[in-house]
Amino acid sequence: MKTDHLTIKELTDAVGVGVTPRMVRHYHTLGLLPQPQRSEGNYRLYTRQDVQRLRRIMALKQQGFQLSHIRQLLDSHPEATLDNTLSIQLQQQYRTVIQQITQLRQTAAALESLLGRDRNCQIAQAEALSQLKQLDVDAQTGLGQLDQIWSHFDTEVTTHPEQFQESLKLLLPDLSHYSEITVHLLHQLVLACGDVSMVSFVRFGHEAVAAARTALKAGCSIVVDVPAVATTLDHTRLAHLGSPITTLIDDPHIAGADDAEQAFWRDNLWQQRLQEAPAGCVLVVGYAPSVLLAACQLIDQGKLQPALVIGMPIGFSHAPAAKRQLMALPVPYITIQGSLGGGLLAAVALNALVETLIEKPDCHCYLTRP
Repeated sequence: MKTDHLTIKELTDAVGVGVTPRMVRHYHTLGLLPQPQRSEGNYRLYTRQDVQRLRRIMALKQQGFQLSHIRQLLDSHPEATLDNTLSIQLQQQYRTVIQQITQLRQTAAALESLLGRDRNCQIAQAEALSQLKQLDVDAQTGLGQLDQIWSHFDTEVTTHPEQFQESLKLLLPDLSHYSEITVHLLHQLVLACGDVSMVSFVRFGHEAVAAARTALKAGCSIVVDVPAVATTLDHTRLAHLGSPITTLIDDPHIAGADDAEQAFWRDNLWQQRLQEAPAGCVLVVGYAPSVLLAACQLIDQGKLQPALVIGMPIGFSHAPAAKRQLMALPVPYITIQGSLGGGLLAAVALNALVETLIEKPDCHCYLTRP
């Protein structure tokens, strides 16, 4: 006889994302999941509400929240603000995560210094590795020896220019599933910020590269959020393509993301300009999250029809939200998940697309790979 109840196996199958019956039983013990009803045979019986709660638990866990914090978040009233104690605990967790990231960044920097050496530094690299193996285990002596090793290692870099592409091949993850056009763009983004891990956060909408090349070939308009982004664009190549550049917030005194954000809210003129952006343009947002949020709303309403959106504003709450909204729209886009971004990276992304279009006009590799 069919019922609306699920067994523990059916519950885990419905939720997916690696959840197991053992995890479910553990969450019952912690109070994260309420104790379920029991069948006559004493089997646990779950409802669709249990499925939704477990999905929320797993989603928050994947975001890095501790289980104790997840319980407090789920059990709080939907309209309530964060409890002061919970807020303090989350701040402490955040600081701990930042410390861990800092330590990992230091480790990554040391590994990059060893592994990212080009061929001209290979001999020095082998010598440094040999010395590192013999490093004195005594803390103070070891630190002194380590400084000497790096100092000797670094003298080699003064003898030749750095070969960035060789280093990227050694440091970047496997990008073979991308087209050479996309790989070039990712290389340029990494070289603009020096963070190899950023590649993992770059997201491309459906046929984004194809849409960009088609629009640029047609001499589409380039619409940017602030003058700093416009300044960083490759004006010579864009002029060659016949693509004019328009700045939404045309205020030369804007010096950063905060200025851009406040300016967009203060003056309706800038919002009106966004609505007037020509169909088929490439919209480049590198500073103001609210520009991207407004653009997403206009796109959803059918009032803005860009060929491509390069959405890379900076911010800690609005920017991630704006990028999530962008990725949910049926529009070609290039973005960087989370708070990462900036005008330089947004401009570099467009410049890379323009460069490969002019240098490789007959390349069609992007048609079979993103």
